[in-house]
Amino acid sequence: MQAQFSPSYSPADVEESARDHWRAIDAYKTVEHAKDRNGRDKKKFYACSMLPYPSGKLHMGHVRNYTINDVMYRYLRMNGYNVLMPMGWDAFGMPAENAAMANGVPPAQWTYSNIEHMKQQMQAMGLAIDWSREMTACKPDYYKWNQWMFLKMLEKGIIYKKTGTVNWDPVDQTVLANEQVIDGRGWRSGAPIEKREIPMYYAKITDYAEELLDHVDHKLPGWPERVRLMQSNWIGKSVGVRFAFPHDIRHEGKPINDGKLWVFTTRVDTIMGVTFCVVAPEHPLATHAAQTNPALAAFIAECKLGSVIEADMATMEKKGMPTGLFVTHPLSGEQVEVWVGNYVLMTYGDGAVMGVPAHDERDFAFAKKYALPIKQVIAVDGKTYSTDAWQEWYADKEQGRNIQSGKFDGLGYQASVDAIAADLAALNLGEKKITYRLRDWGISRQRYWGTPIPIIHCADCGDVPVPEKDLPVVLPEDCVPDGSGNPLNKHEKFLHVDCPRCGKPARRETDTMDTFVDSSWYYMRYCSPGSTESMVDARNDYWMPMDQYIGGIEHAVLHLLYARFWTKVMRDFGLIKYDEPFTNLLTQGMVLNETYFREEESGKKTWYNPEDVELTLDDKGRPVAAKLKTDGKPVEIGGTEKMS
Repeated sequence: MQAQFSPSYSPADVEESARDHWRAIDAYKTVEHAKDRNGRDKKKFYACSMLPYPSGKLHMGHVRNYTINDVMYRYLRMNGYNVLMPMGWDAFGMPAENAAMANGVPPAQWTYSNIEHMKQQMQAMGLAIDWSREMTACKPDYYKWNQWMFLKMLEKGIIYKKTGTVNWDPVDQTVLANEQVIDGRGWRSGAPIEKREIPMYYAKITDYAEELLDHVDHKLPGWPERVRLMQSNWIGKSVGVRFAFPHDIRHEGKPINDGKLWVFTTRVDTIMGVTFCVVAPEHPLATHAAQTNPALAAFIAECKLGSVIEADMATMEKKGMPTGLFVTHPLSGEQVEVWVGNYVLMTYGDGAVMGVPAHDERDFAFAKKYALPIKQVIAVDGKTYSTDAWQEWYADKEQGRNIQSGKFDGLGYQASVDAIAADLAALNLGEKKITYRLRDWGISRQRYWGTPIPIIHCADCGDVPVPEKDLPVVLPEDCVPDGSGNPLNKHEKFLHVDCPRCGKPARRETDTMDTFVDSSWYYMRYCSPGSTESMVDARNDYWMPMDQYIGGIEHAVLHLLYARFWTKVMRDFGLIKYDEPFTNLLTQGMVLNETYFREEESGKKTWYNPEDVELTLDDKGRPVAAKLKTDGKPVEIGGTEKMS
């Protein structure tokens, strides 16, 4: 008898039927301590892709990432492993606020709608995701534990409060992220951006710098060498000497900074070649000098309009202005002029650097620009020094020997460092010191759509932590940002609260947490779904550390570093038992696509999905013009960039 086949085949119907069947039998639900047919424990394997931001639609970058994860899941499951592939949503962040302003809807509504659509797309792909473990960063049952950790870290001194430099938009009256500053102007208002000092909360990642660096070398063999090198460079360990230039510069009769200008250097062997010092625009010496120097005050104001991004400061034109102040060289006793420079950060080290133009390329260029003295104190046999142009050997510490350095003449690098450090220590003006490029993590954001910081401000009691029993501090989901500052400052129900210590009227903190807090431990929450008594429970011990993490290399020095730090803090709190969260890391590369945008006069760019753009092609099939399908108006062709 011949079988009867349908004359037509509908893939959509077949796929939907298969998905319904998989859903009905919980085909991808994973449990701890699963057994094989012989009753033996299966070997576990936890494979996880970096969780997506719910932007609205999956793109091919997502598809590639999750397909790798899916293939790994299926291969290992067929080979007898107990495999976990979860999914969640990095649902807080600035894009939701921007979309809310553009569409006039609360970020919550936009976010949950996008999650629903993207989840349907993932399910349509047939990905082997255990949806019973789904987490969403903007839901109180998740961010409650961000707040709980904040309070524990605050109690232990790992989180602290200090003033920090931010980008301030004077028109919108709000703080902008570095990415929102375009050519020195606010992306939305177009107003010139100011640097401001405001109180912020910081996490002491620097307390873990040495361990983070050591474990890069010894506990991450399954990570790409490139990522490990990026983390090592970001942590940036430097062995050198911190020393002071004494002075008698006074403000209201008192010596500024106890009469010492402190600097750190890895090249103290060149100390006898110091011909100037440069301080940050916010340094107390700069502030003091500017009080009687209008030109300097104007220069400092100009500096404060610049970027606070270290990478930008490294490449921008170096500018300076003399303060008219002098400090004393700690060994020679000579007077050294103090300058203000736009390239020195107050938040880095002591906010001051020594200038040795003969043996530092940046200082050399600065000295040539402003006609400052250049004094050679390092010589290399067979080489002739000239101030006409910089040569690489000027900074050579392997072959160089001290000259014009008094008692230190003839010493090589290490002998010179040891001798000079000893003399500075004997004068109580310096000591050998290890420093790190890594800075403490500023976790405060002057934004609405994020985890509320659990602090209450009381006029009598000061900053009071929210009692643990009152967590979570729930973020109102009915706000529609309008660009005029954080809407939480106007949300009466959220803002006003009684002080938990004295009972008097008080105000909630309206800053929210950096979204990197959300992504620092979500992969652990997958392992303890539904846990209400703790961040993680015993199930976490079964799955973690993760066997395979999959995500882009663009996260090498932020998310991946913060996640490692957060893991170590949780370990020290006794919540987990491992040192590192990710045993193996795959950076899968990036999917590229053509981009399209419109740019406003302020410099703000609005990007459009390629599906929403209609192209005009030349006779060779190359795009020469583009317009938006919805309104028919032109859009710019932005070139090929990564999909994110």
